[in-house]
Amino acid sequence: MSFDYQIRRSTRAKNTRLVVKPDKIEVVAPPHVSEKQIKAFVAQHQDWLRQAVQRVTDKASVNSLAPSEYRDGVLVPFQDSQLLLNLSFHPAKTLKVHHLVSDDKLLVKLPISLAPEQHSDHIRHALSHWMKRQAQQQAQLMIEKHAPRFGLHPRSLRIKTQKSRWGSCGPNNDINLNWLLMLAPAAALEYVVVHELCHIKHKNHSAAFWQLVAEHLPNYQQQRHWLKQHGARVMQGL
Repeated sequence: MSFDYQIRRSTRAKNTRLVVKPDKIEVVAPPHVSEKQIKAFVAQHQDWLRQAVQRVTDKASVNSLAPSEYRDGVLVPFQDSQLLLNLSFHPAKTLKVHHLVSDDKLLVKLPISLAPEQHSDHIRHALSHWMKRQAQQQAQLMIEKHAPRFGLHPRSLRIKTQKSRWGSCGPNNDINLNWLLMLAPAAALEYVVVHELCHIKHKNHSAAFWQLVAEHLPNYQQQRHWLKQHGARVMQGL
């Protein structure tokens, strides 16, 4: 399979790279790179292109919760809110994210040296890391809230990127949680935390297990239903 693509010359580009968007494929190349070299570069990356196009197509087909491009003024899903993204620039080399809770805003400071065509990808990457930290903090608070009641203390808590499950509890009571839950309501994260805590006592989904979940969260079925109904969109990520 061959792909149609557009060539964009950039004096800021140090190397040739591919950018896959819902409506087009771009090859960003330095001015000195010939069209023959670009053609060879695209041919060498056909497998990567197929996978990238499929990811973008899949994300578009399930109507992702997240914006297709990260720019000033877009809304970013975060638990029970849609946070307004505000961009500014600073001379530092690192990108910084700040959450203004009272205003439901995310302030992102971009390095002045960062090329405009790189803004969206770098913002998405930074927001993913920021949300992982939020997931760690909030999940820990929920564990401290629920664990003492029946002595359900995990050995460790790890935040992971997963595309097929919300969480897991290992044989040694190590709990893994999917950070993408930060795109779902806060109550959904609490349900998954409780679900995995209850696996410390019951390593199955028996009636006794679900009874223990209900002891912590009498209305857990609402959150379970929400994840079944909207989970595919959440799993698309940022």
